[in-house]
Amino acid sequence: MANLLYVDNSNVWIEGMHVAAVQSGKAPDVWSAVQNRICDYNWKIDFGKLFQFAGGDKSEVKRAALFGSRPPKNDSLWNVARSKGFEVIVHDRNVANKEKKIDSEIITQMMADSYNIFEEGDEFTLVAGDADYVPTIEHLTDRGIKVSVVFWQHASRELKEICTEFVALDPYLDHLALKP
Repeated sequence: MANLLYVDNSNVWIEGMHVAAVQSGKAPDVWSAVQNRICDYNWKIDFGKLFQFAGGDKSEVKRAALFGSRPPKNDSLWNVARSKGFEVIVHDRNVANKEKKIDSEIITQMMADSYNIFEEGDEFTLVAGDADYVPTIEHLTDRGIKVSVVFWQHASRELKEICTEFVALDPYLDHLALKP
């Protein structure tokens, strides 16, 4: 039995900064933080801890993919992620500097992997929280594939209901933080 791990980097990081803003007293609750774009910019995610928390022991992870936008050339973010065990898949931002193609890339990779590398007993873990993933997870679970979603408590209600298991990251905010 192996785990196939898919992480939406911006989604988990930005929403983690919202949760951190609440914990640090910058916002009264997570919904206020999200709606008013209140973030604790001091909070950074530790990729090694995220890998271990969501994926488990490296020997049990068949694939760990981290998806995001292409950073500036001097940014070491993706190199750090690679050193912690992630395959990094990036896309350029659009002309309005908005992140595009990430959700659809994750969905495409999950579905392709479910036919190409998935073996009986394997399970999928998605670290993302929006409802765009609901149809994919529904298709996978309809085929009898276990799909865990690991994300902040304010993830899409529908996403939390359709997955096999939901694990909230909120209690682990400090554990997942990159320590200076």
